[in-house]
Amino acid sequence: MYRLSAHRAAALLVAAPLLMTAAAVTPASAHGAPTDPVSRVSACSPAGGARANSAACRAAIAANGAPFTAWDNLRVAGVNGRDRQVVPDGKLCSGGLAAYRGLDLARSDWPSTRLAPGGTLKLTYRTTIPHTGTFKLFLTKPGYDPKKPLTWADLPEQPFASVTDPPLRDGSYRFSAKLPADRSGHHVLYTIWQNTSTVDTYYSCSDVVFPAAAKADPDAGGKRAERTPDAPDAAGESAPGGKPKAGKAGQPTPTPTPSREPSSAAGEVAADGGAEVPGSPVASTTDDSGTSVPLVAGGAAAMVLAAGAALFLRGRRRR
Repeated sequence: MYRLSAHRAAALLVAAPLLMTAAAVTPASAHGAPTDPVSRVSACSPAGGARANSAACRAAIAANGAPFTAWDNLRVAGVNGRDRQVVPDGKLCSGGLAAYRGLDLARSDWPSTRLAPGGTLKLTYRTTIPHTGTFKLFLTKPGYDPKKPLTWADLPEQPFASVTDPPLRDGSYRFSAKLPADRSGHHVLYTIWQNTSTVDTYYSCSDVVFPAAAKADPDAGGKRAERTPDAPDAAGESAPGGKPKAGKAGQPTPTPTPSREPSSAAGEVAADGGAEVPGSPVASTTDDSGTSVPLVAGGAAAMVLAAGAALFLRGRRRR
């Protein structure tokens, strides 16, 4: 019996290192990763569907030397909030773990999710073993270049959102957060999940794309606007700078001509059947006989005709 026990003890001593190694590589605590916006590790995993066949995922798997089967196990123990001291620059997406190094490739064609600047982010974080903890969300700064390795300097010092113990529904943590309003183009949503029921901290990169910013009109106070010509309003008021304002109906009104007193009501019909020209001022002169002769101010021809008529009348009286 004693000899048999010794054999057993020896076997256990031999097997102990192997058992410890197996325990180190076998998932044993909380696991998870974002699936919306989709994270790189989730998109490139065997469960990633068509995304896993994208050029970026193929390159990541080749750089890794193995597929991302353990998509939910990207975790580092004992960080205790010292993320910037523990995870090296250029290795934020892998958490500094060699088994996930392909996720650190600097590319602009990773599977991505479209978001709206200033909108509401609805995040879904899939978990295979639930645990308590706090999610901290960071978004790369304006001007981030996806073709360069991601560093801590690319992220603000503070997260734009922090959520502790969100509700778990259908195997996923789901929560919302307000996005920064000053982002455009390609960015990275960096999620840190620090467990409180384990010593682990999880890291993930989700590539997101915001619409390109529209060019601002320099005369519109920095607001996005297209310049449109001002139109006069119904009251004939003008906008600053001498431009007429728009009318109530939004239709431009003709710019008023220089004011002149009309000789008769507008549209009145003249004796010859033609329309009287509105806006022609009338003056008068008197010939030698005292007869008043109208003078139409507005042209030399009119004055010549009036003077000729006066001479004709004077000649007839002298006869």
